[in-house]
Amino acid sequence: MKKSLKIVVLAKQVPDTRNVGKDAMKADGTVNRAALPAIFNPEDLNALEQALRLKDRYEGTTVHILTMGPSRAADIIREGMFRGTDGGVLLTDRKFAGSDTLATSYALSCAVRKLDPDLIIAGRQAIDGDTAQVGPQVAEKLGWPQITYAEEIMGFERDELVVKRRLEQGIEVAACPLPLVVTVNGSAPECRPRHAKLVMKYKHAKTLSEVQEKTEDYYLSLCETRKYLAIPEWGVADVDADPEQLGLSGSPTKVKKIENVVFQAKEAKRLSASDADMDALMAELIASHTLG
Repeated sequence: MKKSLKIVVLAKQVPDTRNVGKDAMKADGTVNRAALPAIFNPEDLNALEQALRLKDRYEGTTVHILTMGPSRAADIIREGMFRGTDGGVLLTDRKFAGSDTLATSYALSCAVRKLDPDLIIAGRQAIDGDTAQVGPQVAEKLGWPQITYAEEIMGFERDELVVKRRLEQGIEVAACPLPLVVTVNGSAPECRPRHAKLVMKYKHAKTLSEVQEKTEDYYLSLCETRKYLAIPEWGVADVDADPEQLGLSGSPTKVKKIENVVFQAKEAKRLSASDADMDALMAELIASHTLG
């Protein structure tokens, strides 16, 4: 039985598309990211909780977050540290810009090879794309087995990790040896809250780019004396990636048009609380295929 694990959690900072307002789209039909707050992708938080539970259970286990994005994406690495991770790595390089799921999974797989974990855990999908492709694509590029739609990572039986999956028709329990990629559903337990002591310990954790943006000597001295506050930044050269497989050149997916659809009520119907009115409404909704 595996006594300790080296776990990497794939996570993404995304615009909060759950709270879309009238200013969420630009005139050209693209997303106005400035109007939407950047958040930790919700299902990646479910994945993080599963990783932290394994850390609690198996002594010596480490958990690190791997994310790709601009400098501000370091926020979710700090958020992970506030909740119990051991750190993280930010993949950031202009050559990553414009990557679709294929190019993103290639970049992440290159970084994973450098990190050399036993287990990768990721959210099922991100709310800004809803493709559910990156986790499985990373597994394919690494040549690792994968278990998707996980609701609970139950632990080890002999040398296999046992995972409960939530499917449309019920649940399934699967077991697989390591190394392994697991993607986690939003139906999995929510991530634990921040720990006050960890917030105080890691609140000044920063990447080199963030430190260079600061003018106060205070931050520079902190980075020199407290090495655990340094969040590594890796570019294309650091992960030995082929630039042709990254960014727009490595992305076969092309978005031709984005349309802002606003639903508006054109008519209203007033109903009483009688059973007859309720039955008539249900019949109408079924007939229009709104239900059923």
